[in-house]
Amino acid sequence: MTYSGEVTVGGPADVHELKDLMITKIAVGPMNNNAYLLRCRATDEQLLIDAANDAEALLGMIGDDGIASVVTTHQHGDHWQALAEVVAGTHARTYAGREDAEGIPVPTDVPVDDGDVIRVGNVELTARHLVGHTPGSIALVYDDPHGHPHVFTGDCLFPGGPGRTTLPEEFNSLMGGLETKLFDVLPDETWVYPGHGNDTTLGTERPHLAEWRARGW
Repeated sequence: MTYSGEVTVGGPADVHELKDLMITKIAVGPMNNNAYLLRCRATDEQLLIDAANDAEALLGMIGDDGIASVVTTHQHGDHWQALAEVVAGTHARTYAGREDAEGIPVPTDVPVDDGDVIRVGNVELTARHLVGHTPGSIALVYDDPHGHPHVFTGDCLFPGGPGRTTLPEEFNSLMGGLETKLFDVLPDETWVYPGHGNDTTLGTERPHLAEWRARGW
């Protein structure tokens, strides 16, 4: 089956099979949050991005092998509703952006800074700190040695624009981070996995950067 990234709450997960990594996407909760389970194909170690909601569904997706780590992309409550239960059931290490850790009610074992590497088995994910949607939002970049990069953007980038900001300086900060840390350094083929809704690519979004800047959101 070809991966589409189109999932619905209560529906089946979708699996993106890469040579070294399997990415399973599921939608959970009343705000249609995406959660992503990453599995290293060489070691079978697993990592979860955003234990957003519905711990039963997430633990069912994780299965008996458990997870070594869970990364929370940012401190907004809809992205950690199931975190305590998932951690209790798996004893996973918790990761979050350093500036957002205090806003997450489950203790963060490993505060994450820009450029930090988070590993799942033999696979490396590079954290990109993006300020604006929240002070400590992080995106995770997997630079696939066998293909194009993949980036998990939380609520910082969606199809059609950046994530929500309140103040002009927050918008400018988020746009600057997206441009310098993602668009300027990653190719058009880079696959984008957002915190809500469907996936996109940097190439699909790149022509609209000036439009986003002009409109201010």
